[in-house]
Amino acid sequence: MTFEPADRVDQVPPSGIRRFFELAEEMDDIISLGVGEPDFSTPWSAREAAIASLEQGKTSYTANRGKRELRERIAADVAERYGLDYDPDEEVLVTTGASEGVDLAFRSLLNPGDEVAVAQPCYVSYKPGVTFAGGDVIDVPTRVEDDFKLTREVLEDSGAADADALVMCYPNNPTGATMTGAELEPIAEFAREHDLLVFSDEIYSELSYEHDHTSIATLPGMRERTVVFNGFSKAYAMTGLRLGYALAPPEAITAMNRVHQYTMLSAPTTPQYAAMDALDNCADEVAAMREQYDRRRQFVLSRFEEMGVECFEATGAFYVFPEVPDPWTDAETFAEDLLEAESVAMVPGDAFGAGGGGHLRASYATGLDDLKEAMDRLERFVEDAD
Repeated sequence: MTFEPADRVDQVPPSGIRRFFELAEEMDDIISLGVGEPDFSTPWSAREAAIASLEQGKTSYTANRGKRELRERIAADVAERYGLDYDPDEEVLVTTGASEGVDLAFRSLLNPGDEVAVAQPCYVSYKPGVTFAGGDVIDVPTRVEDDFKLTREVLEDSGAADADALVMCYPNNPTGATMTGAELEPIAEFAREHDLLVFSDEIYSELSYEHDHTSIATLPGMRERTVVFNGFSKAYAMTGLRLGYALAPPEAITAMNRVHQYTMLSAPTTPQYAAMDALDNCADEVAAMREQYDRRRQFVLSRFEEMGVECFEATGAFYVFPEVPDPWTDAETFAEDLLEAESVAMVPGDAFGAGGGGHLRASYATGLDDLKEAMDRLERFVEDAD
């Protein structure tokens, strides 16, 4: 008797991001631009709220859907920001990170054989998540000439009209692309015309630098067909606390909670107290972090321009997505050579699916001093190759 992976698991390759993390861990003096994690700590008042909850012995399970006080605050925050009203009892689910919310939606709302259009390049979990749920992925590669925005044209060209659902993420990981409300309108129209469910990952919604974030759920006819994922990892620097949430009509949240209650039971209790304080008291800290990210974004983009490396102007999240410079012909070789020669880690764009080839993801969620040193090393590496 031997253990063999299930077919659906065997179809999924190992994460391309993880491979480069493991290579980097074996080297000294590494500057990693590969990790999508804030270098800031969780705001102090949110940490104090978490500490206080522990000191008071608040370590029991919460309701499956999360503490009602937190769901009320989430609903109020979304109403204030986007004018969307979600019932905290029936349309909000607190999850163990936004990633769990995505997985729950796929497993509870997709049937085996459903076709799911996935806008790419994308976060590495979407395509495996669809596969684990028994669905079939339709690759929808966005294009650098469109600044990696999702367009009706690429949806039509990829065959997304035959899909049952669409997965999208703006502001985008890995490209840093954003979409305005006007740019989202044709996508919403396409979803309505072809009766698509929409899974919209908006975890980077607070990190949009050139315009305010628009949730696709705010557009006509979209709230009732959209599951929105968000959380506290990025804007509030709470990655390790693993807390997210999903917003959707009652029937979707009920189905997702049915899976959630048998797998996770409830999201961790302590982070829920931190999240309530974060929503109540930490807007200034979020604004300060966003300002710092924007400074870093502009610095990194300017350095790429100075060294002659093509890079579209990313306007959200904390990533840029430069093109692989000559004389290299593929991103993986470039990333390996850069890591070996200069101890700078970047992730090949191929790891993020269709449309990522010939690009690299660089995160600026690290200190400005390290960013300056990484850009100096990168410039030296590119110049030495000429």
